[in-house]
Amino acid sequence: MTDTAVSESASESPHSQLGHCLKAARQARGLTLKQVAEKTGMALSTLSKVENGLMSLTYDKLLQLTSGLQMDIAELFSPAAPRPEPGRPVTARRSISRAGQGLVVNTRFYTYVYQCTDLIGKRMVPMITEVRARTLDEFGPLLRHSGEEYFLVTRGTIAVHTEFYAPEILHEGDGIYLDSTMGHAYLNAGEADSAQGVCLCTSEQADLFEQLHRIAKKDAVE
Repeated sequence: MTDTAVSESASESPHSQLGHCLKAARQARGLTLKQVAEKTGMALSTLSKVENGLMSLTYDKLLQLTSGLQMDIAELFSPAAPRPEPGRPVTARRSISRAGQGLVVNTRFYTYVYQCTDLIGKRMVPMITEVRARTLDEFGPLLRHSGEEYFLVTRGTIAVHTEFYAPEILHEGDGIYLDSTMGHAYLNAGEADSAQGVCLCTSEQADLFEQLHRIAKKDAVE
C-alpha cells in the first residue's frame, strides 16, 4: 500500500464515527468538501467516501488531513455523544498559561505575548499586549484582520482609534469590544513609557493565529 492509499472495509457502517467527526469538523469551519480537498491536497472523492463511512484513512493521511485543516487529530475521533453545539464534536482541549510564559513578538510599537500556543487552529487567540506608540503618525496604517476582539486595559491609559468612531480613552479596568475588520489601533495615552492590556481575538477562520502572527512579524524587531 502506498502512502496515498486508503483502506476500505465493507463491514464499516455508513455512519462511521470518523465520517461523522470529519463532517462535523468541516461544517464547524464553514467549509465545503471541495475546500477541504484544496486545503489538504486530498482527493475530493476520497473525502466524500470517508464522510459517508465507506473508507478509513491511513495514519499518514489522517495527519495530512488534520494538518491541512489545522485541527487536533483527536477531533476526528471524538465520540458521537451529545454535544454542546449541534454538529460540533467535543474536543476536550485545554491549555494553561503560566505567568511569564508565551510566544513573545516584539514590534516597533507593541510587544505581544501570545498565550496557549500549544493549541493549533484556535478560534480565540489570547495575548498580553504592551502598547508604546503614542500617535497615529508614529503608528502608521490602522490594523485590520478577520473576526472580532475584546481588549481589557490592565495597566496605564490607552487611546483606541477606529475607522468609523471618534477615539476613546480607556483606563485600567476599562474594556472595548470591536469588529476587527474595521481599522483599529491601540495607543499609549498615559504618562508611563507603555501601557498594557489583555486582547482576545476570535474568528470563524481557523488560521486566525497565523493571520495575527503575520501582521505582527511585519513590524517585528530583533
